Amino acid sequence: MDRFLSIEAFVRVAETQSFAEAARQLRLSKSVVTTRVQQLEELLGGPLFHRTTRAVRLSEMGQAFFRDCNDLVSRTNEIVDQMREVRGAPAGLLRVHALTGFVLGHMAALLRDFQERYPDILLDLFVSDTVIDPVKQGFDVALQIFPPRSEELVSRRLFPVRRVFCASPDYLKRRGTPKHPRDLFGHRLGLYSGYPTRDRWVFHRDGSEPITLELKPTLMSNSVHLLREYGCEGAGIVCLPTLVASEAICTGQLKVLLSDFQLSSFWLSAVYPRTQRGAFKLKLFIESLAASFAGGEPAWDKVLIERGLMPSALIEA
Repeated sequence: MDRFLSIEAFVRVAETQSFAEAARQLRLSKSVVTTRVQQLEELLGGPLFHRTTRAVRLSEMGQAFFRDCNDLVSRTNEIVDQMREVRGAPAGLLRVHALTGFVLGHMAALLRDFQERYPDILLDLFVSDTVIDPVKQGFDVALQIFPPRSEELVSRRLFPVRRVFCASPDYLKRRGTPKHPRDLFGHRLGLYSGYPTRDRWVFHRDGSEPITLELKPTLMSNSVHLLREYGCEGAGIVCLPTLVASEAICTGQLKVLLSDFQLSSFWLSAVYPRTQRGAFKLKLFIESLAASFAGGEPAWDKVLIERGLMPSALIEA
């Protein structure tokens, strides 16, 4: 029996509340994970979990054991990573969850640069707009616009996510250009379904009281790329994050609307377990991302600001 491997299996089952999911994350068979946990229970002389057909929950002994074991596994992995760095290059697996809107069109170059610098780090990148808990779902870090959901998580801001209303010139020629946010009620709207503000939209204008509207879309989607194509096809007015819309705006496929009115901005942040703050591979990855956006405005925002299509000031959600 390898005590550390058994403890690592126990910690992963406790975090995911599933033997099958723990096995998937550890790249082992379920039977191996089950055996390692059983060996640990035999060593300790009692059950670490209450198992049913629907759930796996920590026993009283398991809860007491988990706190120290979680720190032990995290610290051991950190020490191993540091020793690898001393002897050569950092190595091992880093599991990342990232928003689709950020990954498509922007992240490949960042990944290339990171892997050229650290070729022995294997990146497992899962792309989805779903809000996740990296602890329970076994990710080292999640790149998302939502704040941490629990005290077990911490975050580091990377860059602001600005939003603009826009439409194709063809659509505006047919349906007219809105001059005021209330004019949006007379148009077909395509809106992202994942913002925490839901259907409530607040428009800010210098020297004026904010305008709050309940907008009802004709198309809702969790894909900002689909919404961009919907707008480019002249199907309606869409609200897009600038990291997705900027290129289409610069090429004339989309036109920014209501530029005198500003929407609140979110932040794309790296969200990760508090117990992993010192993990070496994770630290290198986050520092690499942060350095890429440390020079001021993101490139996709800078061009719109320079053209006077968007203010540089931020209003945070």
